[in-house]
Amino acid sequence: MLTCDHSVSSDRYDDRVEEHLHFTGFYHASQIGIVQCQKALVYTLVKRWHPDTHTFHLLIGECAVTLEDVAMILGLPMDGLPVTRMTISSVEALEAECLHQFGAAPRMSECRGSGIKLTWLRDLKERLQLTDEENKQRHVKCHIILLLDTILLGDKSGSSVHWKFLPLLRDFGSIAQFSWGSACLAHLYRALCRASRFDCKKIDSSLTLLLVWAWIRLPFLAPVPREPRSFPLANRWRNWERGDRRFRYMKLAHFRKAFDDLQEGVAYSVDRVDPDIIPADIYMHSVVWSATVPLVSFECIEWHATDRCRRQFGFVQGVPHQERNLDKAHGEVLTDPKNLNWATATSHSFWVMQWTNMYNHVLTEDDGPQHPLDIYMHWYRKKYGNCLNLSDLVVQEDDEGDQGMDDVDQENEEAEEQEPNSLADPVFDLHNMQTHADTESGPPGTHHSHISADEGQRHTPTHLASYALQRPHFACRSN
Repeated sequence: MLTCDHSVSSDRYDDRVEEHLHFTGFYHASQIGIVQCQKALVYTLVKRWHPDTHTFHLLIGECAVTLEDVAMILGLPMDGLPVTRMTISSVEALEAECLHQFGAAPRMSECRGSGIKLTWLRDLKERLQLTDEENKQRHVKCHIILLLDTILLGDKSGSSVHWKFLPLLRDFGSIAQFSWGSACLAHLYRALCRASRFDCKKIDSSLTLLLVWAWIRLPFLAPVPREPRSFPLANRWRNWERGDRRFRYMKLAHFRKAFDDLQEGVAYSVDRVDPDIIPADIYMHSVVWSATVPLVSFECIEWHATDRCRRQFGFVQGVPHQERNLDKAHGEVLTDPKNLNWATATSHSFWVMQWTNMYNHVLTEDDGPQHPLDIYMHWYRKKYGNCLNLSDLVVQEDDEGDQGMDDVDQENEEAEEQEPNSLADPVFDLHNMQTHADTESGPPGTHHSHISADEGQRHTPTHLASYALQRPHFACRSN
């Protein structure tokens, strides 16, 4: 079922560049330590994911990881330019970019296709003498690339990072202008869509984001938080396994039953978050958190279907419109050499433009339904009812999938003792996935899965209902 290869890297930054990290928008994400994984919970979430709607299908309705969740859990900026540009499959171009930004270039043995091995970046970062502004900026750029390839975007290889991100770091003053949080969410959605296919055995991306989202939305499924007032919220569960070791051994049957027994209202209200712990640079982007827009990261296009989970933002949920078909833009991969500007590519330019118009697609109360929630639930259960209760489905479970990770835990604990802010994210192996567990969720095993979700409505939020922030001007509501 699930086999976990939990890689641990000791990628700390030098305290002398802390100001520079603030300037780029990556300071908060740099504080995230090791959040140990619970593979049975990940597998359960994968079986609940529907690629056609980009939402989890629960007994009580649809739910999703949103831009708001990314901001709160990982502390990344949301508003900004889409993370996209040209990709060039050329060793010469890679070398030239590295020479321009770092004054050094990796040898052929330190590259893997269009990727740069993480060992080269780490060695370079350690060798830099932080005596001038240029080297401080180089140190931060190395740290950002390492962050992207570990806890933020993730990669199944776990040993190299595609150099396509480097040109976005070229102008140090412009790094913060990109919406790195939306790119992170795009990669998580893509990983969930791929993992939900019957022929996929691995899931990567930011599993820290996925797990912490589930623990916040469904606190009765969460281990005991060790640092309840931490920000980003991911650090609530830094090294949770040391204080709640029993949680590691919870099995698939436990999580499946818990999801099947969800009561109305659960998952649409979460633990209250003290507004004083939310930094101003994160809160300032809250206006776009509910936008129903494409999520863009180079070749990766996914759909932020907030119109299907309006209750997460404190609004009434109505019957959604027809799902959005992303056509050839969905499922695109960089397995072959591709010299292409994704911002202007025929398959991607429309979606990139929609992202830039995000302010026209935020949710509002006025755009919501005038009928009661019962009408939505009747439609929802009629359409998806056969796939909502998974406890009774016969799923072949590999014993290893339900076992704890003693050896991995011990390695991680040792690494954490040496590097408290180590970056880590696992790669899961999804064995024996059964197509009948999600009869409507598995698209054909092709490179171009066709996904849909509806275009959103316009809104200007006056509250952050899903995190129940108690500010005087918020009108937090519950349904």
